[in-house]
Amino acid sequence: MENTRRAPIGRPRGFDADQALERAMTVFWEQGYEGASLTDLTGAMGITRKSMYAAFGNKETLFRKALERYTEGPASYAARALELPSAREVATAFLAGSVDTTTRPGCPAGCLGVQGSLAAGDSGRVARDALTAWREDGVTRLRDRFQQAVDEGDLPPGADPELLARYVMTVANGIAVQAAGGAGRSELQQVADAALRNWPLA
Repeated sequence: MENTRRAPIGRPRGFDADQALERAMTVFWEQGYEGASLTDLTGAMGITRKSMYAAFGNKETLFRKALERYTEGPASYAARALELPSAREVATAFLAGSVDTTTRPGCPAGCLGVQGSLAAGDSGRVARDALTAWREDGVTRLRDRFQQAVDEGDLPPGADPELLARYVMTVANGIAVQAAGGAGRSELQQVADAALRNWPLA
């Protein structure tokens, strides 16, 4: 019969891939790469291992997709900060975003990009390498934005864009570690504010 259509081959019925990926991201965020077992992941996603492999590939591939989801979702403050008109505003928004994301009610404390593989052994090397590249990309984007600020006269000619980028990222990463250890939003915002008190002015 023409009005009886079958679901596409290989696509499980009743399976919301977007929602499943969101849940996997939360598991990785909370437990790290090695700490998140396939049982934890599939249980949170509400699917079988077979369905997970068919839809997302292996655990490493799922982690990479979860990291992309995190970048576009909870960590999207970074991209928005880069669009602000002054270097100081960029740094302020970047650190404020870090504080907000790492202490957000209803979400795991800390940052997926920092805690995801801090304790990873050999089996977590792929995840560790992916996160190292992820953090370095963040530094590069900040550096390029601060170089633009120097070129436009928003930062003084003697300012070092690379150093400023690593400084901001190091503070943001430290905020994430402190948040994972139980530090509250207000005290971490004070840290972010203190970090910018000596920001170079043009």
